[in-house]
Amino acid sequence: MTALPRPGKIIALHLNYPSRVAQRGRRPAFPSFFLKPPSSVSASGDTIERPHGTELLAYEGEIALIIGRTVRRVSPEEGWAAVEAVTAANDWGVYDLRAVDKGSNLRNKGGDGFTPLGPTVIPARDLDPDGLRVRTWVNGELTQDDTTADLLFPFGVLVADLSQLITLEPGDVVLTGTPAGSSVAVPGDVVEVEVDVPGGLTTGRLVTRVVEGTVPFADFGAGPTVNDLQRAEAWGSAEAAGLEPVLTDELRGLLNGVAVATLSSELRKRGYPHSSIDGVHPLKPGTRMIGTARTLRFVAHRPDLFTSHGGGYNAQKRAFDSLKPGEVLVIEARGDATAGTVGDVLALRAQTLGAAGVITDGAVRDSAAVVDIGLPVFAQGAHPSVLGRRHVPWEVDATVTCGGATVQPGDILAGDDDGVVVIPPHLLDEVARAASEQEAQDAWVAARVAEGHPVDGLFPPDAEWLARYRSSTRPDL
Repeated sequence: MTALPRPGKIIALHLNYPSRVAQRGRRPAFPSFFLKPPSSVSASGDTIERPHGTELLAYEGEIALIIGRTVRRVSPEEGWAAVEAVTAANDWGVYDLRAVDKGSNLRNKGGDGFTPLGPTVIPARDLDPDGLRVRTWVNGELTQDDTTADLLFPFGVLVADLSQLITLEPGDVVLTGTPAGSSVAVPGDVVEVEVDVPGGLTTGRLVTRVVEGTVPFADFGAGPTVNDLQRAEAWGSAEAAGLEPVLTDELRGLLNGVAVATLSSELRKRGYPHSSIDGVHPLKPGTRMIGTARTLRFVAHRPDLFTSHGGGYNAQKRAFDSLKPGEVLVIEARGDATAGTVGDVLALRAQTLGAAGVITDGAVRDSAAVVDIGLPVFAQGAHPSVLGRRHVPWEVDATVTCGGATVQPGDILAGDDDGVVVIPPHLLDEVARAASEQEAQDAWVAARVAEGHPVDGLFPPDAEWLARYRSSTRPDL
């Protein structure tokens, strides 16, 4: 059987492979889809144009299902039976074009040639849908390699779920998600995708060559826009994108040497007087914490919402399961400390993943056990009740308000016995260095007070005392 004619519709899935879920740090409870236009289809050997003025054209090797008969409201078993064949696909996208329609993905993933299919298909009859493999090569180097053995949403479930509302017709294509390893391709690259039964049938390699576009975007539509977050997502990680981490070892060392009170003062000087997460204190006195924010939001308890969002693999579990080394989970609990928001099991999970801490403007259950685990935890206090009494776990990695302070994923958190402050990433270098210098000056002033000098004119130092400080630390001045 040869490559397909143009399908009537193309429906693509966001996340399906556990390897990609781990990379993205979020695990969906249900399949979520988007549409790609039929005009995006191309064939093996065709070129794809990286639009002029963009930098983040990313490939996603996938298995495409080809629907063989009209289906509506079918079961998962009937859903797989409706698949006539599978083939290789590449779900290309331009991260620079996500800003205005990220939900629909139309500009990002709908461009001409952005859905190569082929080169041949494998009949679904007698295929085991759990026994397929998808691989991707860039310039001959293997970058994606995974199987369908443990998908979140098996192929039959995808077809059945779509058929609840949409009539699928012969020739329609369902793209089934990409595994970890998706990254950026640049002009001159050759990207190949193959779907096979290991040791058996194969689609052959679907070949796409990347070329540079020459026609700029007009000024009457949204043009390309890109930032380091988009770069990290497109390349697969900040390291792969060649980005320096915001919280470098040097800056972490500076932060560890200064008090949170000093950081708060420096932030206030720069127009951030509300940077403290009020009302939270370390469960264990003497705790220091430095890390990068991830966020979890609870909403107030409502029985129907707790039924739909409180059980299973809910937002709370997803948040703790996806923490990475050096991250701090910041929990918005609306300042309600009459029910627990984290207990010993989840704290242990965070610690084993290398998280830097947890902050909640609610309460902690199993507080003694949490302290024994050794994970830095800042909270309003302790409470024996589970979250179902007052809270519903709602969403992960959104902007939250914790203890009166706005926190976004990627912000820097610093905590000690005085509490916690939030440092916007663009201010981190400046604030850390200024706070370190201020700490040195404060230590010198304290030494002069210990010698018996009065504080008037010394704290804070007037011009005379400031000159003496500078001459003591920089005798060359």
